[in-house]
This record gives sequence, structure tokens and C-alpha cells, in this order.
Amino acid sequence: MIQSDYDPQIAAEYAQELAEKGLTFMGVEVFDPTSFWMLLLRFAFNLLVCWIIIQFFYYRKSRRKDYYFTFMLFSVTIFLLLFLLESIPMQIGFALGLFAIFGMIRYRTETVQIREMTYLFVIIGISVVNGLSTAVPYASVIVANLLFILVTWVLESNKFLKHTSNKIILYEKIELIKPEKHQELLADLKERTGLDILKVEIGHIDFLRDTAYLKVYYKAKSDEINTIDNITRFP
Repeated sequence: MIQSDYDPQIAAEYAQELAEKGLTFMGVEVFDPTSFWMLLLRFAFNLLVCWIIIQFFYYRKSRRKDYYFTFMLFSVTIFLLLFLLESIPMQIGFALGLFAIFGMIRYRTETVQIREMTYLFVIIGISVVNGLSTAVPYASVIVANLLFILVTWVLESNKFLKHTSNKIILYEKIELIKPEKHQELLADLKERTGLDILKVEIGHIDFLRDTAYLKVYYKAKSDEINTIDNITRFP
């Protein structure tokens, strides 16, 4: 009679160890329910917060679908990149490196306005916070995201900050730029532009062509951002 080496206790412990580790392929775990559901939950939450900021604060004024597309994809990319690489050492240095890289981005097609760059930085910051805060309590993460939304709302609201638009004008009535004729200059600009002009600054003066560059500040009738205000001519 051959004696069997089978030990039920050892087999049970081995089976329990395999169940805890889950199915592996080439030494890598195939499916981890906890990590999977955490990824989906945090991804949905991060996407929701970024969408609220972009849709209700940025897009409401700018109406720029190209930046809408850019901000949303930045959010998705940064979050997944940091969440999936969370176990890599020096993760904080890696995150700061991303800030430095994107801070030096220059789009060759056009100059990126400071407002768009600010929103880009905010979206990157939110995604970094949500992607690296897996060990932070959920309440702290939620409060941090709500603070992002609250501060953005306060700064974008006309109830707290009054927005004044400005425009560059090439002006030919050079005799009206004298200080003693300031009121005549304002009246002429209001009549010709139809804008509620609040202040005028005089810039470059060309006496050969009898022209001067004026920067006028006016109260806009709409909250939408006019991206062409400061362009004097096409290249």
C-alpha cells in the first residue's frame, strides 16, 4: 500500500492563498475587484468634477469647443496615468515633473491665453489630487474637490468680480489725444464704437501717419469672452 502525501490542511491553506491573490498571468494579477472598483469610482468622480468646472465655468463664457476637448482629455490622461502608476517610487516627484512639463507647453498654432492656461493647470491639479490620494480619506478628497469648484465659481461670478473688457483701437484723430480733450475723445469713441467705454489709455503714436494706438476699457453686454479683442491686425 502506497502512503499518500496529501495533507488536507496544507491544501486548504494553499487554496486560500490562491483565492486571495487571484488569477495571475506571467506573475501579474489578472483581476483585483477592490482595485478595479476603486478605479471606476475615482475615475467617475474626477471626470464629474472636471466636467462641472469646464462646462459651467469655462465653456459658459468662452464657448471654445477645442479647449473643452483638450481639458477633458487632459483630465482623463493625467488621472489614469497617475492612478495606474501609483505604486512606482518617487510618485510625488513624478507628479511635480508633469506640472513642469505642461507648464512649458507652447502651442505653435496660436498664443494660449492666460485664462485657458489657468484652467489647464486647474484640471491637471484636480486629476493629480484624485489620482494620487488613494490613501487619503474619502471625505478629505471630496472636500478638496468641492473647494476647487467653490473657488472657481466665486472667481468667475460677476457678483464678486466685475469683468471689464478691453480692446485695441488704431485711432486717426490724433488731435483728440491731448489731455485737455480727453472728454471729446471719450465721446467720439463711444459714438463710433457704440461701446460703454470707461477708460482710455494712449499707446504708440505715429506722427508720420497721424495715428495712435488706444486701449479702451468698456463694460461688455455679455459674459462671453472675446478672444480677438487685443488683436490689432492679422499676421
